[in-house]
Amino acid sequence: MLHAKDIMTREIVTVLEETSVKDLAKLLSEKKISGVPVINDNGNMIGIVTENDLIDQTKKVHIPTVVGILDSFLFLESPKKLNKDLQKMAGIKAGEICCREVIAVEETTPLDEIATIMSEKKIHTLPVTNNGELIGIIGKSDIIRTLAQRS
Repeated sequence: MLHAKDIMTREIVTVLEETSVKDLAKLLSEKKISGVPVINDNGNMIGIVTENDLIDQTKKVHIPTVVGILDSFLFLESPKKLNKDLQKMAGIKAGEICCREVIAVEETTPLDEIATIMSEKKIHTLPVTNNGELIGIIGKSDIIRTLAQRS
């Protein structure tokens, strides 16, 4: 059975949290990758930024539905989501638009578990760690490449 260490890309492309959104878009396009880890000045991973985060910057704002009852207003959707969306849309640096709740796998994670995580969580870029240290990255293309080689 294959594991994360067998299919991951070891040459990790990262960006600093201060990297501009424009430079980030250029990097993803030039390298033909769908996402990168975001690191701070100490080299610690603080998040991950993907093509979806860039696309979210140009989407329409959805205002939460509100119902008025007896001089009160009830939000039918989370106003926190609206605030998060607005912050992402206004972000000009990678650290402002990245997802800080990173799901990562260990180097010993089996391929079927990796595929399940990526599919169920709708993740396109999955960091690989060893004792908390970033050692690789798995993208959808790594899984497709592995499947093609096995055929």
